[in-house]
Amino acid sequence: MLGRFRAFALFPLVCAVSLGLAAPSPPKAPAKSEPRAGGAATESRLATQAALAELRAGGSAADAAVVAALVAGVASPTSSGLGGGGFAVVFSAADRTTTVLDFRETAPKSLDAAAFERRPLPSLERGKLVGVPGEPAGLYELNRRFGKRAWRNLVAPAERSARQGFLVEQHLAGLLGGSDAKSFQRDAGLTSIYFPGGKPALAGQRLTNPKLAATLARLKNEGPRAIYEGAIADDIVAAARSLGGALSKDDLSAYRVRERAPLVARWEGFEVVTMPPPSAGGLLLAEVLGLFAKSELERAGLDKPLGIHLLAEAMRGASADRSCCVGDPDFTKVDVQKLLDPARLAKRKQLIAADRTHLVQRFLESVHGTHQLVVADAAGNVVVLATTVNSAFGSDITCEKSGIVLNDQLDDFTSNAEAKRLGVKDNPNAARPGARPVSSMMPTLVLRDGRPLLALGGSGGTSIPPNVTQVLLASLVRGVAPEAAVSAPRFRLGTKDATLLLDEGFSDADRTELRWRGEIVKPNAFTASAVQMLAWRDGDGRLVGAADPRKHGLAETR
Repeated sequence: MLGRFRAFALFPLVCAVSLGLAAPSPPKAPAKSEPRAGGAATESRLATQAALAELRAGGSAADAAVVAALVAGVASPTSSGLGGGGFAVVFSAADRTTTVLDFRETAPKSLDAAAFERRPLPSLERGKLVGVPGEPAGLYELNRRFGKRAWRNLVAPAERSARQGFLVEQHLAGLLGGSDAKSFQRDAGLTSIYFPGGKPALAGQRLTNPKLAATLARLKNEGPRAIYEGAIADDIVAAARSLGGALSKDDLSAYRVRERAPLVARWEGFEVVTMPPPSAGGLLLAEVLGLFAKSELERAGLDKPLGIHLLAEAMRGASADRSCCVGDPDFTKVDVQKLLDPARLAKRKQLIAADRTHLVQRFLESVHGTHQLVVADAAGNVVVLATTVNSAFGSDITCEKSGIVLNDQLDDFTSNAEAKRLGVKDNPNAARPGARPVSSMMPTLVLRDGRPLLALGGSGGTSIPPNVTQVLLASLVRGVAPEAAVSAPRFRLGTKDATLLLDEGFSDADRTELRWRGEIVKPNAFTASAVQMLAWRDGDGRLVGAADPRKHGLAETR
């Protein structure tokens, strides 16, 4: 049931937030004294430990984030690697500025756009989903602009792990032994590394990846040109084209990292800095903040059925905006100011009722393998970075000579048929040459008085925005401690209808009341979605880290 037809205004309309694409506001005067500490929270124990080692060696937060991302590409290859791409939000303590780097994958110039209308594609055409990798260029740019240590020092730990061996972690072992194992084994490269003797590697088993180690050695000595030019570029192109892809060496050599203006929401004394388009995750968070004041959320109860229902309805509205209005800003105009206009959000709020649930289409006006990491250094610099190959092991294509696992990121383009089903006439996220598909990744910083208070982000495709939003609000509204905030049961939205998918931990009474409120309640079977967070504690400014237990990560501070 989608709900009863008794409409009423749920709360008085409140304008409690100022939103837009902008630089964060000028900081207030710094406190006289403040404890400083470094820390990292990632989805891989090995990546977190490598990041802490880099901080101890004198590296900046950016250096440690680069090390963590590269090591994660070795130890947690289902989620990220050199064949993928990502986003980074960087806070520089010296001048209190925030920078957003977009190193998302791009579509090749000879893209077969028609193929995206007949997905799912057959296995022998999965190369069509491979975009130009952005991670090597993005990590290099992060070090170039915000690093202190030489690039070669940052690549060395990942090279060493690939060459000397790394211990299989629990999340990777679970995927190798899970229902997708046959899909992974269609690729000879994945089988040779992760299925020794034809059996999936077990947690604690030591694996080596000599081809990837050799590639990392070249990356260490030559920088990203080693990936985008020459023999490795030939290898990437050959792998994608062998399975129907259109990637060319010109596409690789033309790749560029984009700097974008951050999306900033000023709400209840906090400054929330997050990803702008081509991310739709930041927009969802900003719309939720624009719809509700803190006092409203406190009264509703974010861990109660009413509060859950309100957030779900707000997120459905943001999902509608993603469908109708968000695309690569280099190809389609994305008017974020208009989407976040207080009058528009007030009108949408009138649609939300305590006992009714809407389909996404009702809000229209006429979605994975990601690695999230958060790093801070003792100087107060912070990097929130998300990197991904999209699906687990991306396209299940390993480059024969270089050992790079290629993404299937272009599957994030929206088909014209799907857009039409949602009532969208002009598809802003259509597959087109050179474009970057819309992403759910949303590295996010929360500042107060110009200083970081929270740094967080998530993995898990379309579950990222609702997860990050729930954790952020648990912290800012309810004052929940970081570890409890990332561990608590959460909900996510069904992508095809008004279904509300609930983690274990919600009571039968909660489920019954949610059904009364019009929600179609089902259990959430997707557990590969995690939030990582660093928080600066009120009072003493101590840094506290939290790694979501759903992916068995590690948070440590020093």
